[in-house]
Amino acid sequence: MAQSVDPTAPILILDSGLGGLTVLGEIRQILPTASLIYAADYAGLPYGTKSEAEVAARVCGLLGRMSERYKPRAICIACNTASTIALEMVRDVLEVPIVGTVPAIKPAAAITRTGTIGLLGTAATIRQPYVDRLEADFAADKRLVRHAAPGLVDLAEAKLRGDAVDPMAIRSEVSGLLEADGASDIDTVVLACTHFPLLEAELAEVFGPEVQFVHGAAGIARRMATVVHGQQFAPPPHHRAVTTGEVARLHGLAPLFARFGFETIEQF
Repeated sequence: MAQSVDPTAPILILDSGLGGLTVLGEIRQILPTASLIYAADYAGLPYGTKSEAEVAARVCGLLGRMSERYKPRAICIACNTASTIALEMVRDVLEVPIVGTVPAIKPAAAITRTGTIGLLGTAATIRQPYVDRLEADFAADKRLVRHAAPGLVDLAEAKLRGDAVDPMAIRSEVSGLLEADGASDIDTVVLACTHFPLLEAELAEVFGPEVQFVHGAAGIARRMATVVHGQQFAPPPHHRAVTTGEVARLHGLAPLFARFGFETIEQF
């Protein structure tokens, strides 16, 4: 199969906004010769407040159209909400290999010392049966305290745009986790949204030095490397960013995307 892949075919990375850049950065490190398309679905942002049906329909339809246009060799859904809801559906309808992003409960369970783990995600993510299964499979003997912190998405986006982050706004978003029963025993927090690692330094100030944070970006990149192992990549890599929203919204981020090696920002 590896020989049949067009060497110019890109890897497509989809998120509702800029959170997937945390995953893209890891993929670039492990696959430096791969051409990448980063798709920010700003017309659909946020996913975390939508119903399961809305997220599934949007992600399946959007990836179908993007696959037709860009002919990717593989797709990464760099969004926990989209993955926990729509990953299997998308795999059913597309013949492209697809790597999802799911809460890093397994590694968190392996490193917690107290056995009490916090999970920060969107409202849609934390209620998913997919997360229930991850907890049952990997943390059945642990305590998982879930909390929805949707406002962290906007705060992360604002930080990338150069805005100052209000520490009190961070604390307010996670206060429900800090005040939950048994919260004093939490020593590990799963950042179950790809936006949240962008705020890890600010979250560390709130939770304190005894709490460690876990997210899945590096593991996702390793999985992608396995998926495309043995395939040829035509040099040099060509990266481009696309958005479903107003392209002007990304033009202001041109310096940021340039740091990731993106030559163009386009409307989808």
